[in-house]
Amino acid sequence: MSIKAKRFRAQSVSHLLGQPSGLGDVVRMATLIDRAQRHLRRQLPPDVAEHVFVGGYRDGVLTLITDRAAWLTWLRYEQPRLLKLLHQLPGFEAVMKLSLKVRPVRPVKVAPRQVRHLTPAGASALTQCAAGMDESPLRRALTRLASHAEPAESEGGNDSSH
Repeated sequence: MSIKAKRFRAQSVSHLLGQPSGLGDVVRMATLIDRAQRHLRRQLPPDVAEHVFVGGYRDGVLTLITDRAAWLTWLRYEQPRLLKLLHQLPGFEAVMKLSLKVRPVRPVKVAPRQVRHLTPAGASALTQCAAGMDESPLRRALTRLASHAEPAESEGGNDSSH
């Protein structure tokens, strides 16, 4: 049996953006949301602005998201003023109400740093390899890598840390 694949012609970006309920609508909505976000951030007090995010816009309802319940309470009291601010923005004259939500922002988990150790023998091997090369970025990299070796323990047991 043979499997025949359909061949699609590449479509221009302008065609993709112009299709109804396609990529163009997504781009237009993202642009509107970004404009609303920037407009609100300029109008809100700085301590509040960094905690308020525009989450979406659908059927005359603009969703605002905040990371704490205290800011949600502040937003509830400020709804009439916020709606007036949004009505000044072209494209948002039809906003009828705000949907307010709390979504705590979880801190980004930083991956633990993996520390690798280079033994003196490994450093010696890298140094010998670099010594046999002409001057090059690879030679410099090997030399730099060899310089990260753990110091060799002193001979004769004179090290006081043992």
